[in-house]
Amino acid sequence: MNETLDNQSRKSLIEYRINRANETVKEAELLAKEGYYNAAANRLYYACFYSAQALLVANNLTTATHAGVKTMLGLHFVSKGMLEKEHGKTFSRLFEIRHSGDYDDFVYCDKEMIDEYTPKTISFINKITELLKED
Repeated sequence: MNETLDNQSRKSLIEYRINRANETVKEAELLAKEGYYNAAANRLYYACFYSAQALLVANNLTTATHAGVKTMLGLHFVSKGMLEKEHGKTFSRLFEIRHSGDYDDFVYCDKEMIDEYTPKTISFINKITELLKED
C-alpha cells in the first residue's frame, strides 16, 4: 500500500486489520478442530501478518511483500525492544511454515504444532493491539 492515508482512513485500516487478524485466528481454530493442520498453520501466519501490517500502517511504514513485513517488524519493533524477541520468532517461524506449506511438497503440520502456535499467535496479536493503543 503506497498511497498516503488521512488519519481517519489510517485508523479504519488499522482497525480492519486487527479485526481480520482476530477472525483469522478463529478460522485457524476451526480448521484445526477438523484436522486441517496445514491450513490452520497458514491462517495462524496470516493472523500475525494482518496484525503486523496494522502496526506498520500505524507507524507510517510501508512494504509490498511478506518478507518486507517480516524485515520491517524486526528492524523497527523487535530490535528496539517494542516487541519481544519471542514474538519476532513466532512471526518468523510461521512465515517459514506458511511459505513451505505453499511452495514445497510433502509438508505436514500436526496438532502439536498448532497447539503450540495458536497461543503464540494470540499473544502476538494482543501485544500489537497494546502497542497500537499507545499511539
